[in-house]
Formats: sequence, C-alpha cells, structure tokens
Amino acid sequence: MKVSIKVFSAMAFTLILLSCQEESYQEETQTQIEEELDAIFPQGQKGSEDLFTGNAYNYGLVPNDSSLTTLIGNVYFEPGARSNWHSHPAGQILIITSGKGYHQIEGQPKQELKKGDVVTCPPNTKHWHGASQDMGMQQLYIIPNTEKGIVEWMEAVSEEQYTN
Repeated sequence: MKVSIKVFSAMAFTLILLSCQEESYQEETQTQIEEELDAIFPQGQKGSEDLFTGNAYNYGLVPNDSSLTTLIGNVYFEPGARSNWHSHPAGQILIITSGKGYHQIEGQPKQELKKGDVVTCPPNTKHWHGASQDMGMQQLYIIPNTEKGIVEWMEAVSEEQYTN
C-alpha cells in the first residue's frame, strides 16, 4: 500500500508540474503572438532628416496609381520622433496600430494618440504627428485622391511645440 501511495503521489506531482509548464508555455506563446501583432509590417526605409526629427521609418503598402488614386503606408516612429509640419491637398487618415504619440493641427491643442485611434486631417491643413517621448508609435496612413497631390512639407516641429 505504501508503494501505491508513493506512485500515486509521484504521478499527481508530475501532472501538476506538466499542467504548470503548459500554462506557462501558453502564456509565453500568447505574449509572442501579441508582440508579433504589434509589428504588423516590416520597419521600412528611414525617413529623410529634412522631413523628420528623430528616426521614422516608412513602409509603402499600396502605391499611388491612376486607378485607385490612394496611397497607403505604415510609419514607425521611434520614441521622440516626429514629422515636420505638412499638409495634404486631399487630406489624410491616420490609424494608430501600436504605441503612443501625438497629432496636432496648427492652432489647435496637441492630441494624444494610442493604439486604435483614428485621426482625419482635413485637406490643405497644416499638421504634424509622431511618437511620444518615452514610447514609439506605429501608424497606417491613407492619402486619398492623390490626383490632387500628395504632400507639401514645411518646417520642423520645434522642441517647444512638441513638448507643450
């Protein structure tokens, strides 16, 4: 009888151990999946220092053509990175897919952005967008009606404008 209890105890211990390992494996796998989902697209090409403060990377998704007349891409901003002031003749739509950042239309307060936010920039409206100081941000951008033009770049966003 003593042997049976020892065997039973060893089997119970093994099952508990396997159960804990399986739970830990599932948690690690879920974390890996979530991390992969945050980085949906490749990083892309580093943006020009003439157009961005800090490191921003663009990855084109839908190229401009005369049929769809829509340009779509992904931009990853490292912490503290931001675009220069700019405008779009037909406007722009931003969809934040990861991280935290800001968007500001000239003359309006800076708006905080987080994953899941959608921003519309009206046509010919001066604005900027980028990551927060402590966290990067990833966004999809959609530029419609590209036959009207794509972007007009302007001056850099000052440190004071960025931090206020």
